[in-house]
Amino acid sequence: MTMKTENTVWHSQEVSKKDRAQLKGQKPCLLWYTGLSGSGKSTVANAVDDILFQQQCHTYLLDGDNVRHGLNGDLGFSDEDRVENIRRISQVAKLFVDSGLIVSTAFISPFQSDRDMARDMLEQGEFIEVFIDTPIEICEQRDPKGLYKMARAGEIKDFTGISSGYDIPTNPEIHVKTAEQSIEQCAMQIVNHLKQHGYIK
Repeated sequence: MTMKTENTVWHSQEVSKKDRAQLKGQKPCLLWYTGLSGSGKSTVANAVDDILFQQQCHTYLLDGDNVRHGLNGDLGFSDEDRVENIRRISQVAKLFVDSGLIVSTAFISPFQSDRDMARDMLEQGEFIEVFIDTPIEICEQRDPKGLYKMARAGEIKDFTGISSGYDIPTNPEIHVKTAEQSIEQCAMQIVNHLKQHGYIK
């Protein structure tokens, strides 16, 4: 658990989030992709990011594995470290949203309380929970990193869906089923949501 830094003062900035958003011609938000390992979070998030880029939107994608190579490289996969992992990435995502970007995060983020914490950091309507709903049987069939096989063999502890729990989102803004749609269809479902709710034109 991190301690609050003492002797610091919040400094207001001349350029506001609204100013940055108007310059970019979009409404900033955070697309929070959650789902089991192998569900397709990163694949769908990348497809959406590519579509938005082609439409000249200003975006940034924060992938769970990539962030663990740097910012969160000191964290493991215990429940405590998972909470800290999400706390850090939530703070980073908040800064990116404040810059006027459409931000995507692709993390398992298994605990509802952590996803609620991330939501509470942002203004109303800025947090968009995207549940990548893929049955664990299909995730195991895909198993792109061989993690399920190792988890079943007891070689990986605290593996979500096997030896560690996953809180299924109860009311996500976007519910994506990769077992029933192509990656392109899943991506367009998310892009269409952004258009319908005025985040992009």
